[in-house]
Amino acid sequence: MKRKIRVLVAKPGLDGHDRGAKTVAAALRDHGMEVVYTGLHKTPAMIAEVASQEDVDVVGLSILSGAHMSLFPRVRAELQARGLGEVLLVGGGIIPQEDMAALEGEGFARLFGPGTPTTEIAEWIQGEMERKWQREEAQEGSRS
Repeated sequence: MKRKIRVLVAKPGLDGHDRGAKTVAAALRDHGMEVVYTGLHKTPAMIAEVASQEDVDVVGLSILSGAHMSLFPRVRAELQARGLGEVLLVGGGIIPQEDMAALEGEGFARLFGPGTPTTEIAEWIQGEMERKWQREEAQEGSRS
């Protein structure tokens, strides 16, 4: 039986532009994923708490304000503090390439820039989750 991917789409900080986040959330839903959208102006702690309560597989952050180097690592730290270090972390928005590389080095699986087709985002998440679940099943099988 195929598992349903649970995704949290969040807008950290004071960024008030959410059209892209809503577009991505709708596209992920159209690809069969369960999506929770936090709305605007969430703190890293609030985002991590919702991720914990909703038992999500993926946390996707969207930011246009330029505060990604501060807020994204704080969300990651809050997730780890709640035992959610294995959640697939992705993000998108206006993020310079050098910052994308730095964030990916800090545990973000992938960062998507403006204009990325929503199907590419959905298919990438689907592929990553399927690979993760296969690794977990293989580990379970080796323990039996």
